[in-house]
Amino acid sequence: MKQAIFVMLDEYADWEGAYLSSQLNQSSDWEIKTASTTAEVTSIGGIRTKITDKIADIPSDCELLILIGGNSWTIKNDQLKEVIARRLITGKSVAAICGAVDYLAENGLLTGYKHTGNAQYLWQNFAEYKNGTDFVSEDAVCCRNLVTANGTAPLKFTEQVLQMIKFKDNEQVTRDIDLYRLGFYKYCEKYGNPFV
Repeated sequence: MKQAIFVMLDEYADWEGAYLSSQLNQSSDWEIKTASTTAEVTSIGGIRTKITDKIADIPSDCELLILIGGNSWTIKNDQLKEVIARRLITGKSVAAICGAVDYLAENGLLTGYKHTGNAQYLWQNFAEYKNGTDFVSEDAVCCRNLVTANGTAPLKFTEQVLQMIKFKDNEQVTRDIDLYRLGFYKYCEKYGNPFV
């Protein structure tokens, strides 16, 4: 079974991973797990989440590592940095949204990748952020094995990640996400009723 591990720090943005986790969790091919620096975290919305794995226990062969944004990504954690760096170097899939992209920028983990984020000016004092010309002014960007997104784009983030991992064919992924992007009635006008 394929594993998707959501890294969530305290004060994580609960809305940023909800669409992605629900899509993955509806497939019998995928198992959803969580990882953090503590045994339990609380989201910005007050949702308490029990964590299944410590950062050190993230298996190197998991299919997808998702870094959910929030208010705690100023963290200094060499173990987390190493896990992410190793995955990027070996071509394993990584997805980061909002404050988690800030973390990647601060730690030089965007080097060699087209990317986006909340706002590039926030990174101007990050000594390890060296590829500013690779910044793309889009809500979400996929470059090889890395998806980055700003915090206002959980749907586009979900779509890009599902396409990156070839969850379904790209057209079907877009159609699935359109149900939430367009809303039920506009979706029905475009595609027909998905529930009949």
